[in-house]
Amino acid sequence: SGIGVISDFEAQPIIMKSHLGEFAIVTVSKIANIEELTQRMLDQHRTFSEVSAEGTNATELVAMMICEEESIEKGIENVYDKVKGSCSMLILTEKGIYAARDKLGRTTIILGKKDGAYAFASETSAFSNLGFETEHFIGPGEIILATADGWEQCKKPYDKMQVCAFLWVYYGYPSSDFEGINVEDCRYRCGAALARKDKAEVDFVSGIPDSGIAHAVGYSNEKQIPYKRAVVKYTPTWPRSFMPQNQKVRDLVAKMKLIPVKSLIKGKKIVFCDDSIVRGTQFQDNVKILYEYGAEEIHVRPACPTLIFPCEFLNFSRSRSNLDLAGRKAIYELEGADDKYLDEYATPGTDRYHAMIEKIRERIGVTTLQYQELDDLVEAIGLPKERLCTHCWDGSSWF
Repeated sequence: SGIGVISDFEAQPIIMKSHLGEFAIVTVSKIANIEELTQRMLDQHRTFSEVSAEGTNATELVAMMICEEESIEKGIENVYDKVKGSCSMLILTEKGIYAARDKLGRTTIILGKKDGAYAFASETSAFSNLGFETEHFIGPGEIILATADGWEQCKKPYDKMQVCAFLWVYYGYPSSDFEGINVEDCRYRCGAALARKDKAEVDFVSGIPDSGIAHAVGYSNEKQIPYKRAVVKYTPTWPRSFMPQNQKVRDLVAKMKLIPVKSLIKGKKIVFCDDSIVRGTQFQDNVKILYEYGAEEIHVRPACPTLIFPCEFLNFSRSRSNLDLAGRKAIYELEGADDKYLDEYATPGTDRYHAMIEKIRERIGVTTLQYQELDDLVEAIGLPKERLCTHCWDGSSWF
């Protein structure tokens, strides 16, 4: 048995020796009230020994909260009760591996099975090449204990769920399923929805690699126009471009990993599908190069609505300011403040919505800009709106 997690900010897993026995723990979390919870522990004369690039090691804090109770299961529920934000975890004990999904299911844990073994992963894509089949999608707040011989439910899931919609738009690997819904297939539906509302007359559609490709394929199939790879991705050494905190580094990564195909671009009118526009800075440089390569028109179609509200629940974007978001920056330019009339700006069809889109279009320098509407995105995913977190588009979620 073993557990692990990829983390740029905390040393994980960590091992605890306590009245509950010895256990190892990993977490995927964003704890909005981490300073308050840290001070609570310090007031009890508790000691932190792990280090983190961002202050308190969240995994150590979670482990300490678990040890406040008389069982692992009760300890996990203590974490659910006290954490504002999100926290999913795996805990390795002598009994087996506990898997506990965030209480609102913002992040995912899936149980896989093969002969003589069980495994947990955040995406089903991890199972295929290892011979595992998906056994169970763990629900929000559900706690599972697995051994090599079987698994049992220690706590039933909560009724409410706020799974992050970006799992299907951007985060998820194409072969992954979340809540039984495949990522690649969902992106085809997103692209098709964009195509049905688009009146642009173009020569072909292209996708911004990687996640924009499936959206563009869906657009092409629905619109019955050619799909071509006008931009290709150079993958060695370059990470996902939204991850670095430094804007210059983000821009460098975005520029170096995308290579335009000049012979396809010259003299053409092109629709580009992408998963989203977060800041818009990367698009500006890419658009400039496309025009230098002879593009006649560039029409951009993001597969999700305009991001207006910063994510308070996951580490989707590590932006330091609301004004890092293209939507908020446009609102600031129009209103002189970034927090006015947000409901109107988030509602397609309003005068303020159109003014915001035009500001973003001018900044990135494209011929037209048309975002996916939220109702169409929700329909493409296939879950009820109330079970999806769409906070970054409409400010609707909660702790």
